[in-house]
Amino acid sequence: MSAKSEQSAAALRLAFYGDDFTGSTDALEVLAFAGLRCALFLKAPSSEKLSQLGGFDAIGVAGDSRGMSPSEMDRSLPPLFEALHALDAPILHYKVCSTFDSGPAIGSIGRVLEIARAGITRNPVPIVAGTPALKRYCAFGNLFARSGTDNKTYRIDRHPIMSAHPVTPMAEGDLLRHLALQTALPLSGFQLPSLEGTREEVDLAWSKAISTGDSGILLDSVTPRHLTEVGRLLDNYAVAVGSVFTIGSSGVEYALTQWWRELGSLPETQRSYDRIAPTNQILAISGSASPLSSAQIDAAITAGFAEIAIDAKALVREDSWQRTAQDIAVRAVALLSEGHSVILHTARGPNDARIAEMLEYFTARGLTDDDARHQGGRLLGQRLGAIANDVLEATHLQRLVLSGGDTSSQVTQVLGPDALEIDGRLAVGAPLCRVISEKPHLRNLQLALKGGQMGDQTFFVVARDGITR
Repeated sequence: MSAKSEQSAAALRLAFYGDDFTGSTDALEVLAFAGLRCALFLKAPSSEKLSQLGGFDAIGVAGDSRGMSPSEMDRSLPPLFEALHALDAPILHYKVCSTFDSGPAIGSIGRVLEIARAGITRNPVPIVAGTPALKRYCAFGNLFARSGTDNKTYRIDRHPIMSAHPVTPMAEGDLLRHLALQTALPLSGFQLPSLEGTREEVDLAWSKAISTGDSGILLDSVTPRHLTEVGRLLDNYAVAVGSVFTIGSSGVEYALTQWWRELGSLPETQRSYDRIAPTNQILAISGSASPLSSAQIDAAITAGFAEIAIDAKALVREDSWQRTAQDIAVRAVALLSEGHSVILHTARGPNDARIAEMLEYFTARGLTDDDARHQGGRLLGQRLGAIANDVLEATHLQRLVLSGGDTSSQVTQVLGPDALEIDGRLAVGAPLCRVISEKPHLRNLQLALKGGQMGDQTFFVVARDGITR
């Protein structure tokens, strides 16, 4: 390992910003399970703060830019990128969902690339799409993903969940074409044949790729071996240019930790995260409309969870939301006091009329369809956060589970913990975390955040009953 790599390994090796909270914990779990000391913050920590907490190998900041418009990104992201860049980590990762769902108007990955290129980097930006551990594959620039509803793998624009996403449906499987709708910056691909040669051949192909003047380079990966090569390229790229800004899924963290493991530069002693103790009851809140989330809700109810079906429209109306939220919180506290686990939900599948009714409420007041989805989803998440906070203050419950990327982001921001650390291996891409907070009702709370497409059908049940491996 070079002197510069040794210096980086002794300090912060990686910093990332997650564009939603579920994706942030997905990246964090990869680092923690590799034996690295890491934590997830809600705002960029200073170097002094990190030193006070004892030092970390990697840190993340959980955000909600997946639900932002380009103008909101313009206001929010530049100072955050500068703050993370100031930590001097050799690799700074903008973490996106493994399905790359985004659009020109909401969660624009292309706009992120423009902001980064205008601010913290002039170098070509690697874009990492494949995450084989999550059954996400990128081949010749096309993204494929397994569906949790039938275990089949689909091109992302034909995926039964992601092609029908209520906010950012994926209508294009070719990611270069998809991203070209979001930015005019030049993009190119580093495709599978370039990853299949000797390392000298791969390095030569990469040198040519970064010399073209393209602003972003999309890297394929279908197998763990491909991803290890991607990690090697990223690590060496950071050594060559001093600091690398990269965009991608948790494939970035998988790539780097796989390469570091091959180098022998990961800690030899690693904590086990395999056991999750059962708990008597949990509160689960689902704001996801995916078919998989619907199946998970069904399984929870069959396993004895008490359900509260939330009227999404009533919860976002200014003239009714406080009364509605108070009623839901009171009902939830009563059910918990009777010993039940409780699941709150705003939809059971993509055809649930409650979501359409909420969106119609906003469009009737002059919002466009895009703005209704954007503002409605954010406001709904914030109101669910108020309910969660009230229930936790009343019960001091020890385990909370949130489902839905936007929901998880907004609820967690309302709760306002200082940081999260990984506590257990609940499901791939959806770990159980422990909250770090001075607030009495949050102290040592266990929190799981999952996207609508994550976990199997028993996710909520397992979150209550625990795991012994």
